Amino acid sequence: MIFAKQFIAFSAALVAVAGANNNQAYPPNVTLSNSTTSMYQLSSDAEFAFILEEYLSLANEEGAATGEILRAAALIEPGDIESWYKEFKFLGDKIGAQAKEAESNRAWVSARKAYFRSSSYYRAADFFLHGNQSDPRIYTLWDKQSEAFNKAVKLLPKPPSFVQLKATNFTVPAYFYPAAPEIPPGKKATHGKRLPTIIVGTSYDGNQESLYHGTCREVIARGWNCITYEGPGQPTVRRQQNIGFIPEWWEAVTPVVDYVRQRKDVDPDRVALIGLSFGGLLAPLAATREHRLAAVVAIDGLLNLQRSILEKFPTQMVELFTSGNKIGFNEYVEKLLAIPNIPLQFKWGVDQGTWAWNTTDPYTWLSGVGEFNLDEKKLSQIKCPVFVASGQDDHIAPEQPEEMARLLGEKSHYFLFETELGAGEHCAIGAEQQLGFKTLGWLDEVFAKVKTSSELPR
Repeated sequence: MIFAKQFIAFSAALVAVAGANNNQAYPPNVTLSNSTTSMYQLSSDAEFAFILEEYLSLANEEGAATGEILRAAALIEPGDIESWYKEFKFLGDKIGAQAKEAESNRAWVSARKAYFRSSSYYRAADFFLHGNQSDPRIYTLWDKQSEAFNKAVKLLPKPPSFVQLKATNFTVPAYFYPAAPEIPPGKKATHGKRLPTIIVGTSYDGNQESLYHGTCREVIARGWNCITYEGPGQPTVRRQQNIGFIPEWWEAVTPVVDYVRQRKDVDPDRVALIGLSFGGLLAPLAATREHRLAAVVAIDGLLNLQRSILEKFPTQMVELFTSGNKIGFNEYVEKLLAIPNIPLQFKWGVDQGTWAWNTTDPYTWLSGVGEFNLDEKKLSQIKCPVFVASGQDDHIAPEQPEEMARLLGEKSHYFLFETELGAGEHCAIGAEQQLGFKTLGWLDEVFAKVKTSSELPR
């Protein structure tokens, strides 16, 4: 989810490190933890704590088990990437073995749930490995998670369709989940055979498998269809097609819109796009060109990730970058990365960024991030209403959701998810039910106002 919410503490720590002798260890008087944290921390390392929270949240919808995550958290050495890998790889293997045992015993529900959890744990094991782009585990773990996930979804009462959608010079992998309503008898929505459909996209580091647990289960339970996808720079496309992020994000979204609109179980006039984390920029960016969407949801609203990153870097580092001193900037970053106790948020942010942008050059990565931005002119090109979410305790891009809502004007619906209800984290992590309640409730109101093609004047 880009960088942990403790980015403020990280920023101060990084400045302290940058000002120290590059041959010295991390200053002992600087803490990596957030002393004003709003959520119980499962690790003294801020980045580990945040990602543990993210994977723990998957337990809300069959993607993990609390006891398994808490046990891993107790064993993982703070800041030790290999320790993180070891514990989650262990869980992936062991729970995967349970899934196979259950499947052989025709215990289909147990098998499905175990395969889902095994898949999640393999993804977790991979999470911090991208600093060495030639590490074979980046690929072997992904193959394992994909295999487990595909076995799990085939055991759903209504399995999804997996499709590969042709784009300009790449292919978009997507899972289409048909509606599986959990609505009481006599209270079912009357949408007919063609149903509202939600397209859900992920982020800087996210994957579409997790979107099933975090978003799609909320959608299909309401009697709507849900489709997840990944574009360039995101996990499967990056691995299988060797393509990094592209600023023309509508090229990834339009094939998905084309696909759902031709399905007989989709209401083509009630298709919405949700983007989470960096997807909170990607979704509205796509909507500046893709005008067949009934609505867009940005969780959380993001205008310019590069600006947010630079605000947290030391002054000298920012000056090297903004002056175009590529060699000097890269040397500065490499010196910081060589410090033994550099904040993991920084190391992971650079490692993941260079991996996702398909480069080994930090300057090229950060320059590429700058190609993704939204301003008033671009936002004016969006033709549909936009739900802009913000987390009360989300410090990744302070005030950007509010700025986005203001620039959108009457097209925007702004909502602040509150810390006191456990929903104030980045993307309301851990409070997906509250997120679904507010965002999907708003979409229901938007859909109710949409005139179908047959209702429009000829």
